[in-house]
Amino acid sequence: MTENDLQRLGLALLNSPAEAIAYSDRDGIIRFWNAGAERVFGFTADEALGQSLDIIIPDRQRQRHWDGYDQVMKTGESRYGSGDLLSVPATRKDGTRISVEFTIVPLKDADGTMMGMAAVMRDVTARFDEVKALRRQAAGR
Repeated sequence: MTENDLQRLGLALLNSPAEAIAYSDRDGIIRFWNAGAERVFGFTADEALGQSLDIIIPDRQRQRHWDGYDQVMKTGESRYGSGDLLSVPATRKDGTRISVEFTIVPLKDADGTMMGMAAVMRDVTARFDEVKALRRQAAGR
């Protein structure tokens, strides 16, 4: 592939509605929000850009999220940075709680200092609800 082909591929992936992709800077401010993020979370790019990630993090998970996020920004290291799939609750614009799975992509500058982090996310609420129902059924509830 040529450099131009790779750039076109990258732009096509970033702008695809198939996966939610968001990028936040060192302070957790959203700097990129694609069509997939609009679809999953209900916020348009105009509404999300410049906002804290708190717009999609449920209140009860915020402290834990920011503790981990701040640590990654300080050290540049994450135990989830090797393509591990994370599953967490999230919040849509209308307040609906959803379940998302995501991977993170740390972004560093030329000196290796953390600039921010991208997340590639997928709404797995239906699957999560099915598993919960099956567990309840198996437990005889």
